[in-house]
Amino acid sequence: MEKYFKLFALDKVCNLYSIIKQNGGLWSSYYKLYRTDDLKHGVLVGEDKYGNKYFENPKYFFTKNRWVEYNPNYGLWYDGSQIPPEWFGWMHYKTDLLPHQDGSRPKYKWMSDHTENMSGTKGQYVPYSTTQPKIEAWTPKTK
Repeated sequence: MEKYFKLFALDKVCNLYSIIKQNGGLWSSYYKLYRTDDLKHGVLVGEDKYGNKYFENPKYFFTKNRWVEYNPNYGLWYDGSQIPPEWFGWMHYKTDLLPHQDGSRPKYKWMSDHTENMSGTKGQYVPYSTTQPKIEAWTPKTK
């Protein structure tokens, strides 16, 4: 029976059904596919304080078996700098321990909280300068 199951690719149909079921139905799966260009199913291993969810499925290839689903509040404006450092090591296979399992991580009062890279947004850092610019923008004269 299993031979015919694989012969007619019914195992792929069952896999697609489980992916759609885990992602919350057809419309939620479509939205996630639109947002991240990928649909996967796996085990939820944790969530950070920013609302990002981290998943793992050992059946996928080695470098593709861990992934993050960013907080839906980010919409389409998410990037890799929104992953905090405690999850960065797990995502990039530097450690197999989850942040709540690793007791050797330093935690001091002077350590600042994680902030994402704001380059290219209105929150980017622009240094204040008192010197005159060497090149000035040209504006045409109006009649």
